[in-house]
Amino acid sequence: MAHKRVTMQDVADACGLSRNTVSKIFNERGAVPEATKKLVLQKAHELGYAQIPYVQPQEEQAAPSRARSQNIALMTSQMPKDYHFGILILPVFTERLSRDGYTLMMYEVSPEDLREKRLPAHMPLDQTAGILGIELFDREYVDMLCTLDIPTLSVDGYVDAMYTPMMCDFILMENLSSTMALTGRVISAGARRLGFVGDVGHCCSFHERWRGFRLALENAGIPLDRRYCILANDTEPYGDVDWLVSQFQKMPAVPDALICANDFLAFRVVAALKRLGLTVPGDVMVTGFDDTPQSAVVEPSLTTVHIPNTDFGRIAAEILLDRIEHPDRPFRSTYLKTTPVWRSSTGREE
Repeated sequence: MAHKRVTMQDVADACGLSRNTVSKIFNERGAVPEATKKLVLQKAHELGYAQIPYVQPQEEQAAPSRARSQNIALMTSQMPKDYHFGILILPVFTERLSRDGYTLMMYEVSPEDLREKRLPAHMPLDQTAGILGIELFDREYVDMLCTLDIPTLSVDGYVDAMYTPMMCDFILMENLSSTMALTGRVISAGARRLGFVGDVGHCCSFHERWRGFRLALENAGIPLDRRYCILANDTEPYGDVDWLVSQFQKMPAVPDALICANDFLAFRVVAALKRLGLTVPGDVMVTGFDDTPQSAVVEPSLTTVHIPNTDFGRIAAEILLDRIEHPDRPFRSTYLKTTPVWRSSTGREE
């Protein structure tokens, strides 16, 4: 009786992998972890898949380190700076990757790259085992990355990422309930004229914070009054105190409280209010988000929301490493709990 010919699908089934992953190994294309490659080649030999030569592993010879040929690409349209929570998650993220033999390489995506939907120059795709996207909020660009067949993890995402899911893993801090808590606290302290500061179309996290602000107003029976909000496009100079002063001068009255989309915006808002001769929190209560190190030492100290950056970096690395090992698992959206931190900018520090 003739024996059935062993196929690539047979090898894939025996390993619990997709045919696509096995094809990558047999055809030497794409990034596949060394352990997975070794498993597939050994199983192919055991099953009698004759098209692939098998080399008996030598126990005394250590497997080559993936760090020599495999990199994780951090891709961003704006390198994280002091005020960005991303800078706080990277040390733990990098350390966790290095323990598995990977090296983090940073690539800045230029406006031209975004427009042309192309990778940054000098990014070696054949040496890239995974991609971490930070500050990549162009939906078409992210969609392009997802077609590369390289494990990808997006930190935050474009504004409607939760309604039109990305074809990659996604990790985000919890925004809604913490912003509702901030807004509810200043309402409890007597605020009735409340505004939001930030481009709510900039990214998913900003949009969710805007939703939390609006829900808290609705729960308190306070109508949303956009005249007290600064919602201009992110291309406007939010970092320019003079520009913010001009925005406040257009308001019909001094707001009681301003909920800012992050700490950076809150710092600039406080500076603008002081320039107008207003006090924080006496005249206007101000909140931020991210709990950057500066938020505890500015005057007044800033009420904000703490993101567990150490856990965020570790979990992000583990999600990406798991995706590299198991490329065919369903994509995941992961939220990490955040915690309001009450400081002087809204009254008594706790």
